[in-house]
Amino acid sequence: MDGVIHPVPMCQGMRIDILSVVPELLVSPLNHSIIRRAQDKGIVEIHIHNIRDWSKDKFRKVDDYPFGGEAGLVMMIQPVFDCIRELTAQRHYDEVIYTAPDAPVFNQKMANELSLKENIMILCGHYKGIDQRIRDYLVTREISVGDYVLTGGELPACIMTDAIVRLIPGAMNDETSALSDSFQDNLLAPPVYTRPAEFNGWKVPDILLSGNHAKIREWQEKIAYERTKALRPDLLEE
Repeated sequence: MDGVIHPVPMCQGMRIDILSVVPELLVSPLNHSIIRRAQDKGIVEIHIHNIRDWSKDKFRKVDDYPFGGEAGLVMMIQPVFDCIRELTAQRHYDEVIYTAPDAPVFNQKMANELSLKENIMILCGHYKGIDQRIRDYLVTREISVGDYVLTGGELPACIMTDAIVRLIPGAMNDETSALSDSFQDNLLAPPVYTRPAEFNGWKVPDILLSGNHAKIREWQEKIAYERTKALRPDLLEE
């Protein structure tokens, strides 16, 4: 009923199960770069489940019209309930997350927290939404990726998975790199440069070429604060 994104060795790390009615949308984003290497190393195991596999309808139907006469279609409770029940009977999940537009917005703090979990389940919304009883009785946490509506929760699931997995020790070649990303300390990251030191008359700041690491760090902190104040002052209020 489920498919592993990529063949992996025995996994001793995190397991992420993603439930979707259009699982094809998830395969490519989660099968390349850092996410794929993490799977190859056995750091994370990602399983995609097609909710239609649990439908009792001969046409594998998973949606129906909403009570109350509103427009659109709603994901039915039975296939989702049976899928979650089967998975939770096999292992404990630290979180059963629903990707919803009307939920707290995903941020780096959430990614840091979730990267410490052992087993996570992500339920991708679709159509008009899911039967509210799923949210009331099966979901432990709801997360949005912004104040806008997407066709489904597959892209948000990919975003969350990427942000979480890259924080797991061993996922990145340089584990300290993730610690200097934007938002880790409620500041935007300072600008970065690489060779050549001058191109088309555009020069790298002299301080970065000085070799004085203490001064460089001081400059980076100053620029990070200035960028945050100018672009995301809300972060300084947290």
